[in-house]
Order: sequence, then C-alpha cells, then structure tokens
Amino acid sequence: MIAQPTTTSVRRSRPLRGRRGFTILELLIVIGILLAIGGLVLVNVLGASEKADEGNTRLQMQAIEQALEQFRVEMKRWPSEEEGVAVLWSASNLEADDDQERWGGPYLKKPAPADVWGNEWIYRQPSEIEGLDYDLVSVGPDGEEGTDDDISINESLVGEDGSLDEEFGSMDMSDGG
Repeated sequence: MIAQPTTTSVRRSRPLRGRRGFTILELLIVIGILLAIGGLVLVNVLGASEKADEGNTRLQMQAIEQALEQFRVEMKRWPSEEEGVAVLWSASNLEADDDQERWGGPYLKKPAPADVWGNEWIYRQPSEIEGLDYDLVSVGPDGEEGTDDDISINESLVGEDGSLDEEFGSMDMSDGG
C-alpha cells in the first residue's frame, strides 16, 4: 500500500521563504526618479543642439564674409542688396552684364541660400550701422527679424546703443590694423 502524503509533509517539503514584491508606491518612486533624470538629460541635449546650430550659423556667416571680401577685391565693389549673397555662387545674379567678365566665382564652394534653420540670409548694402559696409543677418530659429535670437555678422562690432563700438571705430584699418 502506498502512503498518501499528509498536508504537513507537503508543507515541510516547500519551506516558506520571505517573498516580497514591489509595492505600487515603490514603483511610482522609481518611475519618478527615472523621469526626472530623463528630463535633465533632455534639457542638456536640447541646449547643446541649440548651441551647435548657432555655432554652425556663425561659421556659415564667416564663410560668406570671406566670399564677400573676395567678391569685393575682384569686382571692386560689394554686391548690391538686389544681387544679395546669391551672386557669390552664381554670375547670373549680377545686375550688370559687363560685370560677368570680371566675376571670378564661385566664391563659395556650395551655395548657401539659407541658414541652418532654413531662413534666407538678410544682406543689406550699405549697412544700417554707420561706418560698416554691409549687414549679414540670420533671423535665428524663430524666423522673425528684430528678435533676441537674431545673429548678425556685425554684432561684436556694435555697442549696446546700436552704433559702431568706439574701440572698433577708433582703429585705423588703412595700415592693416
């Protein structure tokens, strides 16, 4: 005859261990901590991305500024406001037909009709700032001119009142600095 196990023998074969799961409160705390850390990382990454876009825009502006200088040396004038920066990569944008013979471009390796946010460059010749030859402006990520996020090639040369900085204005540029 085969003996049937009793309930007490079954209990002894499976010793009770202190099993304990996470409570809902503990899970919510962990999720909250993870969300807070994720938020901090996201804010830092987005800030770095905005700085990178601004840096790229400034580099583009420097390249355009150098191309404008080359244009001025060869053409003996700055591009007109109507020609804009497009004349730096295409002679078809020149206003006068006789200028086509002197045009030695393209002055930029690749056309740069827009900044990193897809906004067209604002080129003014003559400059709105007395003492400067031209303005080159990116309207920034908001796409509106005249806001705080605008980036100008001349911003380091201009004082808080919007006029040419005294230190820059007093420099004699004719003898090389």
